[in-house]
Amino acid sequence: MRQLRSLALWLLLALLLRWIVVEPRWIPSGSMLPTLQLQDRILVEKVRPRFRQPLTTGTIVVFHPPAALRAAGYDPGAALIKRVVAVGGDRVAVSAGQLRRNDIPVQESWRSEPMDYELAPLTVPPDHVLVLGDNRNASLDSHLWGPLPVEDVIGTAIWRYWPLERFGPIRFSANAPAG
Repeated sequence: MRQLRSLALWLLLALLLRWIVVEPRWIPSGSMLPTLQLQDRILVEKVRPRFRQPLTTGTIVVFHPPAALRAAGYDPGAALIKRVVAVGGDRVAVSAGQLRRNDIPVQESWRSEPMDYELAPLTVPPDHVLVLGDNRNASLDSHLWGPLPVEDVIGTAIWRYWPLERFGPIRFSANAPAG
């Protein structure tokens, strides 16, 4: 009986950790190439959004589909993953293949091609972020549906645990958008 109680306690602890602190996710699409590959397995920490800690540019976030996608029939239980490129108060635009934040071009040397879309200048509202996939020309992201409410963020990607040859912290390009 004591062993069963210990097992139940450990199981409860594991479930609480997954619900409150960290959860595993996998990458289903190529929208985050080259940073995250198809089928990568990652860990997502959930403490920062739960305690309303500010997100910074360059952070990779996992989030619930925004209202515009849910209205178009997207599964509300799904999760998307993108990089924060602007936070509340930032002015953002995409023109001539270049992302600009607060009128300054954002250097992204890891990108292999310029963005093939335009984004009219907009100011990100308070308590929102603008998120884009690293594979900018093949990503369903804020350039299509606008700023993301911070309340929709599930967590931040912190660790890749599969495949083993890329095991370790999720590395950000030296030229990733910085806060």
